[in-house]
Amino acid sequence: MTTRYKRPDKKNALSILDAAEREMKYTLSLNVIKEAGPTIIKNIYECFRMLGDAVLVSKGIGSSDHILPINEILKIRVITKRPINLIDNLRRLRHNINYYGYKPSLIDINDTISIAESCFYPLLKEIKKLMIN
Repeated sequence: MTTRYKRPDKKNALSILDAAEREMKYTLSLNVIKEAGPTIIKNIYECFRMLGDAVLVSKGIGSSDHILPINEILKIRVITKRPINLIDNLRRLRHNINYYGYKPSLIDINDTISIAESCFYPLLKEIKKLMIN
């Protein structure tokens, strides 16, 4: 894991948040079928990772891996219907899909969508609030 320090950039961070929101909206509009499962799971995970990247960019921190951005959003105090630490499970699930050929079940897909619906927008709102202050 490499951490790079650079100039904080709230404008770029907000742009990343907007992109994550657009991508999540699109991903949640996809038909939930087994064939779309890997795409849905990877996209949802990526949207959460982008939230973490936005926080890091706003602080002037760059990261070369996925762990630091995910850990950054796990630190955020926000009330959600499901625990935000489940996002780290998405990281592992995505890793298994990408590198081990894991084929997610409909249960995996629906659980991932449930995590997104429960956690993404509250996190997004809180991160935007933190950046404005």
